[in-house]
Amino acid sequence: MPRYAALLRGVSPTNAKMPEVAACFESAGFADVKTVLSSGNVVFSAGRGSEASLANAIEKAMTKRLGRTFLVIVRSIEDLQALLDADPFADLRPPPAARRVVTFLREDTKPAGPLPIEREGVKIWCVRGREAFTSYTPTPLGPVFMEMIKRTFGESQTTRTWDTIAKVVKVAAATATGVGTRPRSRRKCR
Repeated sequence: MPRYAALLRGVSPTNAKMPEVAACFESAGFADVKTVLSSGNVVFSAGRGSEASLANAIEKAMTKRLGRTFLVIVRSIEDLQALLDADPFADLRPPPAARRVVTFLREDTKPAGPLPIEREGVKIWCVRGREAFTSYTPTPLGPVFMEMIKRTFGESQTTRTWDTIAKVVKVAAATATGVGTRPRSRRKCR
């Protein structure tokens, strides 16, 4: 059975408990459910279906069981592994002290302006398919990059650090009981 990751926008330990989130997935019929960290990352197995239909089923299950929902973006584990293997940051060359983040877009989305955009230690480098690549250097100003991403791509997105993506893939591999999906071809940054 194919393995997927659901990336939930806006989840934190103060607004959702991971065991309750996992129970939503199980109630929707998904198998091999495992949460990763406490920031809304869930790996699971599901029969073949579109990422949009899986996200819709997850959002409905959260509404039913939690009385609320979070925006859900689904990617196959094989697509996430392909993303890690391709490592677009190697070509982009962010500063050594910069943190690398990937913004997952619900659909192909054109940025609000030309890329790259750079401000206060943040650089939104490019978009490739449904992922945008950003680096930032932490500053006393706080998460400036999150506001830039929101202005550039809107609300239908969620962001993860490069390290979190690697952890999600690792947990998915360690908890898999089925067969994966074929990765999509990866587009160059635009």
